[in-house]
Amino acid sequence: MLTEELWSQVAVPSKEEDRWHTKDGTLFKRWRRTTPPVEPVPTPTPTAPPAQPSELLKFLAINALELSAPASDALLKSRSSEWFQLAGHPGSLAPAGPGTVWKRRAAGDHPGHNPERDAYEALAACPHMRGVIPRYYRELEYDGERFIELQDLLHGFRNPHVMDIKMGTRTFLEDEVSNAHARADLYEKMVRLDPNAPTESEHAARAVTKLRYMQFREQRSSSAEQGFRIEAVKLPGEPALTDLQKIREPHQLAATVARFLGNDERARREIASRLREIRDHFERSDFFKSHEIVGSSIFIIYDDERVGAWLIDFAKTRKIPTGSQVNHRAPWQQGNHEEGFLFGLDRLIQTIETAKLSPQGDEVVEEPDVSR
Repeated sequence: MLTEELWSQVAVPSKEEDRWHTKDGTLFKRWRRTTPPVEPVPTPTPTAPPAQPSELLKFLAINALELSAPASDALLKSRSSEWFQLAGHPGSLAPAGPGTVWKRRAAGDHPGHNPERDAYEALAACPHMRGVIPRYYRELEYDGERFIELQDLLHGFRNPHVMDIKMGTRTFLEDEVSNAHARADLYEKMVRLDPNAPTESEHAARAVTKLRYMQFREQRSSSAEQGFRIEAVKLPGEPALTDLQKIREPHQLAATVARFLGNDERARREIASRLREIRDHFERSDFFKSHEIVGSSIFIIYDDERVGAWLIDFAKTRKIPTGSQVNHRAPWQQGNHEEGFLFGLDRLIQTIETAKLSPQGDEVVEEPDVSR
């Protein structure tokens, strides 16, 4: 059991008391300061940093971006045991200081427009949501690049189990697929993944539209049918599982969840409780009544002492047109802005609650698809 003094050294301060569960099942409240928190000061990168061993660069990449880490070699060495790549391209995030990370602005965003920053600022001000997202600190510029500084969700965990789950039946923006022009390059990509996927007419034209290709990609995973897909899993002492594109059927998802949980019923119970809490806050939030939440993830972590789950990734969050309504469960049709987030969260909770755990935690997951 962590003492109050020890916990105060690893917790990130917040206006709200974030809740955790301890190993014996009791509710544990995180320490909060009585004085205003001091803004974290990032550690600058030397102009010409020395070569770093590869194990020091195993960053947790939540988003598919590239980033040169704005952290010193000493900081990386001190945190090498806490950082590893889980999903996406390495270098998406970089450690900025004890308990915080920097995340690069999404590629393609206009210099004066940062949807992810806007979403985090709005959610941090929302009484329902501030406790279920990473703590947002600020936006900053470093070496000509724009970043947002966030709570490091791995901070304070020891040898954690980690799972990154992409939410929704649609993980692409509507304006990404508005062009109806058929493209030969997308046809070639489709054929490489599945030679039988194109229709006869698509084979004849040797071209498919962006919408057709993106929906094909969603159908190859569990996103289209289940409303969520497991992007990656990291277990203590094992390499990260990141090629999980073929994990799409309910029994495969349940087996993957069982492998993640092992025989830890305490973790299963508290993760499910936390996800129900996230769902409840999501449904109460005015922000989500007026926004589509595309490509966001649920990030789950647990170790022998604690369990945590957060809603992350808002680079594709967009405000819907005035007068429109979304319930986040209805099927998507072009123009209705539904993305199936809550549809997927309902099924994720059900999968976690009903997965059959092995006493040895050795459920077998079918071989992942490594063709992509």
